[in-house]
Amino acid sequence: MTPEMENAFAAIRSDYGAESIARVERMLSSGGSSRHPLQRGAKWIMPGLSPVPWHDPYAYTELTPVVEALEAAHPAIKEEFNIAWAVRREAFSDYEHYLTRQEDWQALYLFREGALVEESAAMTPTAYKVLKEFAVDTEKICPLLECHFSTLLPGAMIDPHCDLWNFSINLHLAVDIPDGCSITVAGQTRSWEEGRCLLFDYSFEHEARNDGTRPRTCLLVDLWHPQTTVPERKALVALITEIRRHMG
Repeated sequence: MTPEMENAFAAIRSDYGAESIARVERMLSSGGSSRHPLQRGAKWIMPGLSPVPWHDPYAYTELTPVVEALEAAHPAIKEEFNIAWAVRREAFSDYEHYLTRQEDWQALYLFREGALVEESAAMTPTAYKVLKEFAVDTEKICPLLECHFSTLLPGAMIDPHCDLWNFSINLHLAVDIPDGCSITVAGQTRSWEEGRCLLFDYSFEHEARNDGTRPRTCLLVDLWHPQTTVPERKALVALITEIRRHMG
């Protein structure tokens, strides 16, 4: 670890207790963490988090308000998104995953690089308001990642891959779902139900496809895994921020 990271960790231990970030430190130890075979592509697996791919969106008290607010606002979110897709297509971009870039996977960002994307407030005000009130202001969103409308064009496929870690978790609000769309996580395939949320651990290998005849859109929100603690989250932000700084 760099001196900056050591100082940050020491400050957190001083504030929260000597064992407050023990799981983060175990994750970084030379022995690493045990993992499911279908998490082999993930960079970091923090121990002590439920090693299951699919989660009940309503199972966690911390996340329930986010889920309920998004589902209740779905009709307005869908209407505003469809207008933006029709008249503001230049605001969308090819989605650039850390592994690849896809022209048939379009994104409109609401939160990125640790902050809300103000330009999206005018295009999709309901989604922006719900995200700000229930995820950003409450610090449930993982500031290391993002929230965006994810649109797969007809025929598009996201190849099987693992994301980088298990200490955040991916929430999908199904905004506009044609027939023929599916998502597979750790070999378990499900379909989105329009207006409802799915929640899964994307450190497990996952893939998605749109075999329908029109675009498929979900609102993706990267939330802190609800089994992580406040000091762990502080340590993880310090860790990843420092790693990214060194990587340029």
